[in-house]
Amino acid sequence: MGETSLDSPTPELPVVPAADVYPPERPVCRGGDRRDGRGQQWRRRERGGAGGTPPASASPASASGGDSLPYPTLAPVVFFYLKQDTRPRSWCLKMRASMLVILLNCVTLGMFHPCEDIDCHSDRCKILQDFDDFIFAFFAIEMVIKMVALGIFGKKCYLGDTWNRLDFFIVLAGMLEYSLNLQNVSFSAVRTVRVLRPLRAINRVPSMRILVTLLLDTLPMLGNVLLLCFFVFFIFGIVGVQLWAGLLRNRCFLEDNLSFPLSLGLANYYKTENDDENPFICSMPRDNGMRDCGTVPRLYEEGGVQCNMDMYSYNNTDNTTCVNWNQYYTNCSAGPVNPFKGAINFDNICYAWIAIFQVITLEGWVDIMYFVMDAHSFYNFIYFILLIIIGSFFMINLCLVVIATQFSETKQRESQLMKEQRVRFMSNASTLASLSEPGSCYDELLNQRHPGPVGAFSPHTNEW
Repeated sequence: MGETSLDSPTPELPVVPAADVYPPERPVCRGGDRRDGRGQQWRRRERGGAGGTPPASASPASASGGDSLPYPTLAPVVFFYLKQDTRPRSWCLKMRASMLVILLNCVTLGMFHPCEDIDCHSDRCKILQDFDDFIFAFFAIEMVIKMVALGIFGKKCYLGDTWNRLDFFIVLAGMLEYSLNLQNVSFSAVRTVRVLRPLRAINRVPSMRILVTLLLDTLPMLGNVLLLCFFVFFIFGIVGVQLWAGLLRNRCFLEDNLSFPLSLGLANYYKTENDDENPFICSMPRDNGMRDCGTVPRLYEEGGVQCNMDMYSYNNTDNTTCVNWNQYYTNCSAGPVNPFKGAINFDNICYAWIAIFQVITLEGWVDIMYFVMDAHSFYNFIYFILLIIIGSFFMINLCLVVIATQFSETKQRESQLMKEQRVRFMSNASTLASLSEPGSCYDELLNQRHPGPVGAFSPHTNEW
């Protein structure tokens, strides 16, 4: 083999068909950090846009094909005749006042006083009603504009988005409310839909949208945690019902066949000053509770006089003595009510779950524990300590772990989605990235098909 002379002519390069350089169907760039609009730059070159003119040998499909739409991801035609370049669909509108109107709606909803002015005759009510009419008209016009721009039905259309469906439902309920007002029909249930209007702000605030989406994403994962909580509640509830059913009704009643003056008006059982929230719960003889009827406090008369006498040794002529009628409440038996107007008890599994839920919230759980200890046994505190450790500390923190695990994934997905939406709705003439920035999909494709510095095609200059 001989050596090639420096004066020898350069060998002819092989001719590459134009179809190999400009493939009819372009590959999709799936790089993790390359979703930056470079593909749209190349489409502008092919269409003769800001990036340059397409070569004469480019395929017809790429020069005049389906990629000529300003927004390829949107519906080409809506309402059967409105194309993407047809007015009014081609107009560029920025609804910057939406957030201001939503905040104004929150203020007006909070200022309504329907109980004071039912028929809305005052000037204040009329002004608020005018604001409400303006807000409804704004939301309705905004909905129509979005329908014209995006279309109505379809994956990428108006009703294809969950938040847009919420907006549509709110506007539809407002239309129903106005139609009922015209017919003088009172349908107050429709007016409650007004409280959903502030939820429109979720779609306008990205951080709030991420949090709401996070809540929805964690529901399937939280289902297993809630199922575990249900079993824990069920086990503790069964134990509570089996041990303490009916015990929180225990009260100290008067002795049987006790005769006393009717003018005294003694109650059937001993009542404290705040008997509903702090009753005197006694322990049955068969139980080993911390309170019995022998520990009922002595009676005090007005002025702080302690009553020590019994009704047999009482002297009516001596005004310095009085009868301690509380000493006759010696019969511990089941009473008519439970503490806190009957809400706290372990009479059945449902009421037991209510008590357990209050215990794991750590709000007022000490009172419930003392009630049970007074009626049954001192060692019942073990039940409540275990319930707090498992329910309050373990279960709640397990829910927080699930939410924290899902947060990073949801934030990344929503951020990518919002980035794609911004790119999708940007103007076709806007610059998404520098045209001289290397590293696009077609750069790598051409470098792989035609390696080497000599005779290579430059996608930035459209020259060999």
